[in-house]
Amino acid sequence: MKSDSPLWQGMRRPGFFSLQRKRAFLMLERMREFLTRERMRQAISPVLVILGGLLLGYVVAQYGEMYLEQRHLASAWQRQQQARPAGPPSAAVARNEDDSLTRLSVPKIDLDSVVVEGTNRKALLLGPGHLSETPPPGETGNSVITGHRDTFFRHIHELEKGDTVLVQRAGTTYRYQVFGKKIVEPDDMSVIRPVQDSQLTLITCYPTYYIGPAPKRLAVFSRLVADRKAPEATGH
Repeated sequence: MKSDSPLWQGMRRPGFFSLQRKRAFLMLERMREFLTRERMRQAISPVLVILGGLLLGYVVAQYGEMYLEQRHLASAWQRQQQARPAGPPSAAVARNEDDSLTRLSVPKIDLDSVVVEGTNRKALLLGPGHLSETPPPGETGNSVITGHRDTFFRHIHELEKGDTVLVQRAGTTYRYQVFGKKIVEPDDMSVIRPVQDSQLTLITCYPTYYIGPAPKRLAVFSRLVADRKAPEATGH
């Protein structure tokens, strides 16, 4: 190599080899970081797949339990209707009304399910839950039924004034008509306060498609407008 060539002159500059060593070191460091990230990704990927599978299995199990319980309750409700004597409920039947099953139907949103008693976590996993501190549907007062926004009450936000809500209980079908709805804070108890007439209030979390715990509650109010003898019971 000629001593006066530009390359040779550049190599003779002070710190040339030191600079090259630094560059080589940085390249090696970046390669090490890249390989480390790749190894981490390779190690994490199976873990994420396993966690995703477990989460999916949990959700499927919850929905499966809900489906089976609803089928069981629907069968029990049908047997109860078939066993009920024709004509007005007797005194003995009236005394056991609290033990009878209740069926909730909302034609507009294709909701048809058997209501469970209570509103704790386990109860609401199985069906809409009747708030025990409120009167049963059909009686005077504010009867409250709650349900999850991602299962049974997914579409109650679509209900408007004049829509029909049907409740079948103790051999009678009660027809309610929606007259309003309201979005409230979770601790707002005004939506479950007693009233003088026969009212049915449906409550769920809101917004419906909110990711995570929903910050509000949606209450749909309906008023009893008529009642009639239930037709012959049918299953799902």
